Amino acid sequence: MAEDGIDVRFDTVSKHFGDVAAVDGISFALRRGSFHSFLGPSGCGKTTSLRLIAGFEQPSAGTVEIAGANMVGIPAYRRPVNMVFQHYALFPHMDVAGNVGYGLRQRKPRPEKSALDRRVAEALELVRLPHLAKRRIWELSGGQQQRVALARALINRPTVLLLDEPLAALDRKLRREMQIELQNLQREVGITFILVTHDQEEALSMSDTIGIMKDGKIVQMGTPEELYDAPVNRYVADFVGESNFWSGEVAASDAGGAAIRLGSGMTLRAAYSRLGAPLKVGETGVIAVRPEVIGLYPPGAAPRDLDCQANVQILNRIYLGDHSEFSVRAEGLGDLLVRLPKAVETAGLEPGAAAVIGWRGNQALALSET
Repeated sequence: MAEDGIDVRFDTVSKHFGDVAAVDGISFALRRGSFHSFLGPSGCGKTTSLRLIAGFEQPSAGTVEIAGANMVGIPAYRRPVNMVFQHYALFPHMDVAGNVGYGLRQRKPRPEKSALDRRVAEALELVRLPHLAKRRIWELSGGQQQRVALARALINRPTVLLLDEPLAALDRKLRREMQIELQNLQREVGITFILVTHDQEEALSMSDTIGIMKDGKIVQMGTPEELYDAPVNRYVADFVGESNFWSGEVAASDAGGAAIRLGSGMTLRAAYSRLGAPLKVGETGVIAVRPEVIGLYPPGAAPRDLDCQANVQILNRIYLGDHSEFSVRAEGLGDLLVRLPKAVETAGLEPGAAAVIGWRGNQALALSET
């Protein structure tokens, strides 16, 4: 194992396919026993990064280390990793126990039958499927198949488990259940999990750290809280959660934040993200305001200590149980999304009604476009 507690390290790693840089000089280190996610749109480099760890691809430049050992040139079958694929790749002609023990049976020397059976039983117990050992794959639900794939990967006791969008084929309710199962499993086995996903909710809810990728680079890497509360630019704020955005020219900038003059002539003030860079006067800046920090009030009912207020017309309201989402239109600001928790009084806030929105300056962020 790595002496510094790091299980996976990339040092200026690039991967080119012809003239295309799928991964472009990225560096990061993942601590032992953590749950990390690569998050980004299709083509951003997240799956290529996973394949570089797995050994399915070799870097064009840079170094990939696993548990302190240089993996460049080491084939996939000699790396201390296993992968769970999106479509599981289970063998339909084998029962559950046969699928789970397949990797061990291919090893040389092959374990004795008693040892193999014991390891299979332990793996199935880990994913809570010991009662289905003799069941055929086509007799299992999607969630059960996913657990079989996990057991097959974990039976080899890898240093790192790679997850290539393993929940994508599941319905929403089962997906949420399996997210919790994966978290619990990761804590129980204590090995490093690395997940690739384009689903921000999945990454936020499961991960210790997340790397937001774009065009082969890591734009920002940090905890879910850091990415949501302190994005470094508009791309991250837009990809993680929802925000209302306004672009304009930076009219003033100091240590506390910036004032940005919008095309409508309105000027908005916002604080800097604690992880973002200050803006310069004259350049283009962005104001980002999360929908849940905006208050929505009947005319005359807004608190007096709000730093930004605007009269609006309510366009639509969607009731979502624990909260309601309002689409509103404000002069000078355009259309906005406002999210109010169920506990907030919403009498009179119906589509077509006039209302007032507002927020405090430290609840808005001044960000760069890129």
